[in-house]
Amino acid sequence: MPFNIPILLTWLRVALIPLVVGVYYLPLHWLPRSDQDLAATIVFIVAAVTDWFDGFLARRWNQTSAFGAFLDPVADKLMVAGALLVLVNLDRVDHFIAFIIIGREIAISALREWMAQIGASRSVAVSSIGKIKTAAQMIAIPLLLFHDRLWGVIDTQEVGEYLIVVAAILTVWSMFYYMRLAWPLIKERGAL
Repeated sequence: MPFNIPILLTWLRVALIPLVVGVYYLPLHWLPRSDQDLAATIVFIVAAVTDWFDGFLARRWNQTSAFGAFLDPVADKLMVAGALLVLVNLDRVDHFIAFIIIGREIAISALREWMAQIGASRSVAVSSIGKIKTAAQMIAIPLLLFHDRLWGVIDTQEVGEYLIVVAAILTVWSMFYYMRLAWPLIKERGAL
């Protein structure tokens, strides 16, 4: 396993996931809910920034690796799934929305793994729809975690709910996009 700064940042992102969840297990007399929300939001944002930064550094320093390419999306999916489960538990995200997003991540991960096994992983490379979906999620989740007015004006819950619905719609759209790309190979290989 290679070890470099980009992979270290990815591992840091994995290590931050339990903090986003764990902060809500602290007794409220230790850390009031508003402080829990703020702490979880900050940790999530730090984790999201490492997601961008590790990829940037890996490309810039030519430190890309097969292990890094494997670990990065796993860390992303764990981060989003963990945060969504917290938000469902706090009744800030609908169960159905969380199911759509998490279910799609599992389905597309399985599809990508199968495509890699048959040597066709480039057929389901990340699309612009997937990138927009990720951006909507990465903005919506900290807004929903924060769950307060920003600068006394912006209702983060309302904006976050809107963006998470957009992310869910793009999630379904991108899943069909990837399935359409993979469909000829699925038919050809008799996987139906």
